[in-house]
Amino acid sequence: MQIHSTAVLTTSHPAMELDRLGDEIAELSAHLDAATARLLELIRDFDARGGWNTGFCSCAAWLSWRVGLDLGAARERVRVARALATLPLLTEALARGELSYAKVRALTRVATPETEARLLGVGRAGTAAHVERIVRGWRCVDRRAEAREAKRRHATRALHVYHDEDGTVVLRGRLEPEVGALVLQALAAARESLYQRSRGAKAATGFGDVSEETPTVAQQRADALALLAETALHQGLDPGTPGERYQVVVHVDASVLADPEQPGPSVLEGGTRVSSETSQRLACDASRVVMRHDDEGRLVEIGARTRTIPPALRRALHHRDQGCRFPGCGQRFTQGHHLRHWAHGGPTTLSNLTLLCRRHHRAVHEEGYQVARLPDGALQFRRPDGRPLPHISPPATVPADPIKELRARHDSQGIRIDARTACPGWLGERLNVGWAIDVLHPLATNSRPCLGGSPAQMLNCET
Repeated sequence: MQIHSTAVLTTSHPAMELDRLGDEIAELSAHLDAATARLLELIRDFDARGGWNTGFCSCAAWLSWRVGLDLGAARERVRVARALATLPLLTEALARGELSYAKVRALTRVATPETEARLLGVGRAGTAAHVERIVRGWRCVDRRAEAREAKRRHATRALHVYHDEDGTVVLRGRLEPEVGALVLQALAAARESLYQRSRGAKAATGFGDVSEETPTVAQQRADALALLAETALHQGLDPGTPGERYQVVVHVDASVLADPEQPGPSVLEGGTRVSSETSQRLACDASRVVMRHDDEGRLVEIGARTRTIPPALRRALHHRDQGCRFPGCGQRFTQGHHLRHWAHGGPTTLSNLTLLCRRHHRAVHEEGYQVARLPDGALQFRRPDGRPLPHISPPATVPADPIKELRARHDSQGIRIDARTACPGWLGERLNVGWAIDVLHPLATNSRPCLGGSPAQMLNCET
């Protein structure tokens, strides 16, 4: 019987074409992952050197504006870039196209210099889905360990108070980290308050007693603790309403608000001097009380407290701007900014107002950034040197054949990439996550010996 092979040839030719197409996809993907390693290295260097600090609140915000990444994706790029600084094995595997960015991104959530080698084996043996599942299991063990540690810290909290032989009171304690941070911040604030009082007293009486020794840091902390106790008892341990608890009072002359060059006070309630630009920023969106003094400085009249921006106008402002208007920001926690300050005669109207977050409000008032509303209603921001800061960054220059350029660059760097470079060692086995975590994680409660097995053998058991 005669067999014609025409049908076999016609069906195998498309299959071979699809194989070649698949190989090209795999090879190009590995090239892109290798290029991503270089991109993350550049982001890490740019972040460490503060290149984003040109009015942007973070490196992620700059990436979102300059590169067009979603803010969440930009934050993830920065996180991975920072994590890889201490993970040389994962960095090299990504740079050679052996691991995909998706795998590396997942592994950097849990990898440490001590566990990096084990997790690299998992990345090479399994698919991205396997890596994600193992990372989730790994983090579950981490969270249980953290929960045990937090419970232990809470159980061991203590404050011992006793009298020494000379009558002094001795304190010795152990606090949870967040409580300890609160106490340290309160002590630092109290020390600063005492320092300002001391400076004020010396300024009023001359240079003070030159023979008086400066208190040691430990003595300053003791004085600060006494001030905290006195303040708490004086206030009846009542923190007050939120509005009163967090308000900052600034005393500033109207002439200083109108012209920073004019002489006059610009001080906080405790006497600390602040710049006139800071006073202008705080006065942009605050409660205002006008007090009049006579020629000798005596208070003769005090007006009612009014809001710089009335509530109804504020609602309209939030509805229109929907967050900070600085290019690339969009932060929802904002302050109202007068484009032309009310102290300069600017009206408190919707057209003369815009929303800025605290960081960018400071940038406009104290760091030289400028903002103005154009005739068409759009806002134009300028850098301190006068150059415009566009809302959308200019497009980057792209070579005519970017794929050819990418391959040539990797060849020149000695990076050899083909369709099998990033192929995992998985052959279709089921993944036993629990057994894999017991073998890999150093804190696993049911830790089992590895028995000389490789990460690929962890895929052999049914879940």
